Amino acid sequence: MKIIIVGCGKVGTTLAEQLNKENHDIMLIDKNASVINSVTEKFDVMGIVGNGAVYQVQIEAGIKDTDLLIATTNSDELNMLCCLIAKKAGNCHTIARIRNPEYDSEVRYIREELGLSLAINPEMAAALEISRLLRFPSAIKVDTFAKGRVEIMKFLVPEDSVLHNMPVREVFRKLDCHVLICAIEHENDVIIPNGNSIITAGDKISFIASPAEANHFFKHVGIDNNAVKTVILAGGGRITYYIAKILEHTKIKVKILENRIERCNELSELLPRAMVIYGDATSQELLLQEGIQQTDAFASLTGFDEENIMLSLYAASQSKAKLITKINRIAFENVINSMNLGSVIYPKLITAEIILRYVRAMQNSMGSNVETLYRIVADRAEALEFRVANEPSIVGIPLEKLELKKNLLVACINRKGRIISPRGKDTIEEGDRVVVVTTVTGLNDLKDILR
Repeated sequence: MKIIIVGCGKVGTTLAEQLNKENHDIMLIDKNASVINSVTEKFDVMGIVGNGAVYQVQIEAGIKDTDLLIATTNSDELNMLCCLIAKKAGNCHTIARIRNPEYDSEVRYIREELGLSLAINPEMAAALEISRLLRFPSAIKVDTFAKGRVEIMKFLVPEDSVLHNMPVREVFRKLDCHVLICAIEHENDVIIPNGNSIITAGDKISFIASPAEANHFFKHVGIDNNAVKTVILAGGGRITYYIAKILEHTKIKVKILENRIERCNELSELLPRAMVIYGDATSQELLLQEGIQQTDAFASLTGFDEENIMLSLYAASQSKAKLITKINRIAFENVINSMNLGSVIYPKLITAEIILRYVRAMQNSMGSNVETLYRIVADRAEALEFRVANEPSIVGIPLEKLELKKNLLVACINRKGRIISPRGKDTIEEGDRVVVVTTVTGLNDLKDILR
């Protein structure tokens, strides 16, 4: 597919890298020549210097034969204008990044009027992920499938866990839990397990289950999953605003620490149920005074990665709170993973996942589309939800007779709302929604699971 990306900021550059890996023809547009040169030298992509909202610049970039334009500049209005011009000039699919909370209630209207294929708010997407983590504090990561009926969760196996040295096939029999272990991160390896795979303390385990079964499983493996009652949010940016807005309708008490008095006043008006504290979140005295030792959860959401890392490490030294750390730059990932930072949230990776899901569905609009896509482990493992079309090579054939690719697991079948944990005799039928977990990245269609 030919894709134009307008804006070479963090999100645009991440998208260029991810889409280039999937062999798309990428053209970048940005006003900054040095940024264009840097990205085109680093990745196998093309670029032109100019304003992406100018018709002539889009023509030069090849909008007439482009399949998709993605506008990711720092201006919502410029992104919308880029998409409007692209729609008129090239009649292609368009995706706009729209971040301002003022547009939040009007996104549907904007999409319809401008003919947008997708409007993405990275901060809202990150806030939704964080709100799920507050609901399951024992999990490092929580993603949902089948419209919330099934969740895939990641957690760290503690030293004294009953899971230590247990083969995967024994989990159901010994713990009487209807969960499916679908990925094991052991040191630097990512394994799609079979029944003989061994779980050890210190592994990060991803499993699929209904919310009720997930709670049941956590209890059986000796992990407290007590509901969060209080949360401290360090930093008063957009993600903080969206989290507090989502939590307004829950019993969770929200405390926000913000060092700009104007922003404190704004948040106090916008979020009457939250307690907004004016002060520097990096002050140990303030953190202790505001109850960091007693809080159930602590989220580091300032605009600086180093500050967020330091705050989470300090919170870990002072309390047993559920930790959430926002990271903007995806660098030194192995170092970050070795630190006690709790759940690490990368807003631009979340944005890339949403766009990749849309791109893969576009690639095979007549087949079994990718409906949901999550990266379980950065670029090394994915969980995908497919809508099943009439696939003669797959439909109606027992799973044990399908020649599946290696390192791939059919993890869940959603049949008209009934959730099936698949066994060898089960079949995939037309109309099902199927969740597949694999280290084989880049699957576009359900047929791709076959060798």
